Amino acid sequence: MTGVVVRGADGPVGEAETHGVALLSLEGDMPWHEAHLLLVSAVGAGAGAGPGEFTGPGTGTAAVSASELGDLFALADAIATAVGGATAVEDPHQRLLAYSTVAGQALDEDRRQGILGRQVPASAENTEQYRVMFAADHPVRLPALGKGDLPRLAMPVRAGGETLGSIWVVDGGMLAADAEETLAQGASTAALLLLRARAARELARHHNSDLLRRLLEGTAEAATAAPRLGIDGALRVAAFALDAAADLPDAERTALRLLDVVRLQCEARYGRHACVLVDGVVYALLPAPEAPGGTGPEPRRRAHEQRHRALAEDIVRRAGRALRIPVRAALGAVVPGVSAVTASRADADLVLRVLDEQLPVASVDEVRPRVTLLRLTQLMGERRELNEGAWRRVMAYDEAHGTEYARTLICYLDAGCDMAGAARLLAVHPNTCRYRLRQARQHVGIDLDDPDERLVLWLQLRALAGLTGASS
Repeated sequence: MTGVVVRGADGPVGEAETHGVALLSLEGDMPWHEAHLLLVSAVGAGAGAGPGEFTGPGTGTAAVSASELGDLFALADAIATAVGGATAVEDPHQRLLAYSTVAGQALDEDRRQGILGRQVPASAENTEQYRVMFAADHPVRLPALGKGDLPRLAMPVRAGGETLGSIWVVDGGMLAADAEETLAQGASTAALLLLRARAARELARHHNSDLLRRLLEGTAEAATAAPRLGIDGALRVAAFALDAAADLPDAERTALRLLDVVRLQCEARYGRHACVLVDGVVYALLPAPEAPGGTGPEPRRRAHEQRHRALAEDIVRRAGRALRIPVRAALGAVVPGVSAVTASRADADLVLRVLDEQLPVASVDEVRPRVTLLRLTQLMGERRELNEGAWRRVMAYDEAHGTEYARTLICYLDAGCDMAGAARLLAVHPNTCRYRLRQARQHVGIDLDDPDERLVLWLQLRALAGLTGASS
């Protein structure tokens, strides 16, 4: 069967019918990658006789299709029955996906250990057998690895040249005469099942990513989003970003690679992940022990805080090494549930803006003064009544007369109104500092005896003028 996919409702229906070609019309805004996932899933779900069927010894024309088998465990049982040996289905990394449970078939210790650990035991001999098997395009017979072990009949599972896994049959001396042919047919069915499962996972990930994105933006209904994402209870948002100063020839692809690293590490730590890439930043939802102000023991809270930070530091280290670009990580505040997730994300976004080479990872509580000042700076810059005042007169006077009143004032205020401390920051004699402050009072009209005026002047010089005593 030949098929053609076109975008839009007005496809060449007549020509397709004339030539016996299947025609699928997509809605104008459906992404091509989503259409591909749907097609792969549909093909896997509806596969019947043909490449996805196999016949066992003595079954004649009886066939078992992927849809009839239902899943990989059923397939493993079907192959084991047809071939005559205990069967296992593995992924390309030697992880056990499914195994047969047909009674009376021979087993050995490697088989038992593989089932118990869901991973094939590692050894140099095993590695060589996998190399031989994956290099073949047909079933291969492999000798026993050691005393007490049994030989194997194995075959890679492929689709379109891509290796999806492998099938292994224990040869206890009772394999059918056409075992190799039957195993090859079974591998075709396994390919359909693995493609269908992967397509379903990728489609679910696509939908979950879109839902998580809307949840972070505050446009998704929290009550319905939480169960779909598998989120329950208190959580925090962790944000990961590439160093903005880095020169990236392909920033989008690099950000996607960062997303893969974050997903992998979150899945390894928590058994699940809720991660999404938004505007170059990777966001992850991390489960927390309980909401702030809860009655749980403080040591447990601290332990989870340390666990979150350790995860963030590990991701920054691994991603930086893999991508060869510095990575920053910010931890928002712990919130009681998904309904408050936007607040934790806002925290994480602010923390990202205050991180640097000396501080690549931090939680919002660790840098609370910095993010508070940053937020105040934003507000003061947006509101006229907050950015007017004496600081403008000071800056204008310095520019017009070449004085250094603004520097002197910020050092004096940073030093807690200690004249000797201000002089040290300015690297001048205290009398020089004292003289400048008297002149500033006289020429600019500043009342440094008023604590409110001192506070506002300090905030404006720090936030709007960008001055600090340390930089002086």
